[in-house]
Amino acid sequence: MKPHIKAYFCFFLVLVLVGAGLSFGPIITGRAVAFAEEEVEVLTRGPIHEAFAETVEFDSEEGVTVQKAPPKPIEESPPDQMPEGEDVQWIPGYWAWDDEMNDYIWVSGLWRVPPPDREWVPGYWARTSEGYQWVSGYWAKADGHETEYLPEPPVTVESGPNIYAPSSEYGWIPGCWIWSRGHYLWRPGLWARMHTDWVWVPSHYKWTPRGYVFVGGYWDYLVPRRGVLFAPVYFGIHIHKRHRFRYSPVMVINLDLFFGSLFLRPRYNHYYFGDYYDVRYYRKGFFPWFSPHARRHYYDPIYTHQRWKYRHNPDWERRIKEDYRHRRDHIEARPSRKLQKMTEIRSRGWKTRDGREIIAKPLHDVSKNKDTSWRFKRVDNNHRKHIDRQKKDLSRYLKKRDDREVPKRAKKGETIYRTAEPARIKALTSPIRSKPRSQFRDKDIPPQRYKAPRVDPNVQPLKRRPQDKSRYELDQGRRMDDQQKPGARKEMKPSNRGRSSF
Repeated sequence: MKPHIKAYFCFFLVLVLVGAGLSFGPIITGRAVAFAEEEVEVLTRGPIHEAFAETVEFDSEEGVTVQKAPPKPIEESPPDQMPEGEDVQWIPGYWAWDDEMNDYIWVSGLWRVPPPDREWVPGYWARTSEGYQWVSGYWAKADGHETEYLPEPPVTVESGPNIYAPSSEYGWIPGCWIWSRGHYLWRPGLWARMHTDWVWVPSHYKWTPRGYVFVGGYWDYLVPRRGVLFAPVYFGIHIHKRHRFRYSPVMVINLDLFFGSLFLRPRYNHYYFGDYYDVRYYRKGFFPWFSPHARRHYYDPIYTHQRWKYRHNPDWERRIKEDYRHRRDHIEARPSRKLQKMTEIRSRGWKTRDGREIIAKPLHDVSKNKDTSWRFKRVDNNHRKHIDRQKKDLSRYLKKRDDREVPKRAKKGETIYRTAEPARIKALTSPIRSKPRSQFRDKDIPPQRYKAPRVDPNVQPLKRRPQDKSRYELDQGRRMDDQQKPGARKEMKPSNRGRSSF
């Protein structure tokens, strides 16, 4: 072949490869992760997507600030299979800071059934004079016409109930500050009837650079009914910056971890899953989901519902504490930090052949298992186009939220302002929202608002000591002060050896 013909042929081949997206970077999907293990690492522990589960702060704090700028959001495609259901939606992932890796990790998107009458407001990284600060996402009321940014609420005065529960069917809903006529008023807590199939998320505030946003209480689904959660990912060697890069999550998180290896990290406003049993993680602020120390500052909807569900089982909490201590003291009993090989995974269940707990399994295997809470179907082209349009709408929505909440001078490195006066702005419409409440059957969703129960004259108030200022634990509808009981364990605090006192 002549030299000039060879040159033309090579040039034509390069154009073909560029058009196919193969010359400057791979299109990484879940199936291709195995071919790029040195560049794409599926993590077996880390933060849980905020849209799947959120903690409720009694006193809302500012998000964590880091010096390193977050990468641009990656092009994330949903998996080929999705759970069956009328209202299952795809919610994209986001970057989260991992202080142990000293780098950003990607919290993968998820399939989610939105809570009734709610729409998803995604979080973002805001630039400030001190670096980049995380602004959390939240489930806002779907029919809200305005978004109100308020001054910082006072410190909570919530200390638990002062009267016994009317019956074992009731649970305690904490009080909250309410903005009314130019100042805050305290709305006390109340005993309210719980529901077996629904989790109550109480009213709370979310911090933003412009002020605090009030999020009214709402009902959410039980954890297994919320959707399909995927494992976070760490991208090395800047693979996500390559030309035509795509990523599709494939490893499904074992939802049983919510009742086995679930942790709270109040400073980072996230639930965490996996192996955080070592002493050094406790020192960094990782607390077990049942921790009384964390409940001093946070309301954990998952723990509260589980505690009420097993209210007639006095050994329930003792068993989960013993299981925590056992894993803390025995490394071999902790969940694995590595993904199991396919030869070690059983075809059914979340156990290996030798009985160890599996953190995550491929979606292909989970979809074949008929014992799961979901049935799966293939994502057709029309639905995938709808998801692509929804992702573009969500990206524009997020840009508008950033513009209205972060002042331009803060983006240039100047000091970010804190509002002193409330401001009302027309609410944005999120593309990710639940179906209207009218489409639910009446028996499917409990009432939207709680009403204080009628006080039974036989229900006696709790006796309080004047010097007692500690928070109280709820146990089988009663308020108990573990600090005052003889022989009771002390409140959870780091000891000299760094161990909790469970």
